[in-house]
Amino acid sequence: MDLIIGGAYQGKLDYAKKRYGLDDGDICTCTESDGISFGHRCIYRTEEFVMWCIRSGKDAVEFLEQHKEEWKDSVFICEDMFCGVVPLGADMRAWREMTGRTCSYLSSEAVNVIRIFCGLEQVLKCG
Repeated sequence: MDLIIGGAYQGKLDYAKKRYGLDDGDICTCTESDGISFGHRCIYRTEEFVMWCIRSGKDAVEFLEQHKEEWKDSVFICEDMFCGVVPLGADMRAWREMTGRTCSYLSSEAVNVIRIFCGLEQVLKCG
C-alpha cells in the first residue's frame, strides 16, 4: 500500500494516475455520505471517508484495521489539512484530528509515503 498526501489542488490524483497507470475505473472516490468502497486500486479523498466515519460513529483507524486485507494493495490519497488555523467548530476539529490519526496509521502500514506540493513529488518514506 502507498499513501499520497498533499494540500488541495496540488496534483495528487494526476500524480497517482501517472505513477500507477490508473484510469477512472481504478479509483474509488470516497464521499462523506457513502464512505469507502474497497476493491479499487486507488482510494481517493480519504478525508471524506474519515468524515463518514465520524458521522457514522465509527473510528476510522479501527475500521481500516478490520478491513486491512481488502485495501492492502491500494494507493490511498488524502488531503493534507493538518497545518494552519485550527477550526473553531468541535466537529471540524474532530475531523482534522481523526484524519491525522488515520494518515499516521496508513503511513505506518505503507511501503511508500509521498507528499505532493505544487505537482512535485516529495518522498517521505520509501520501501
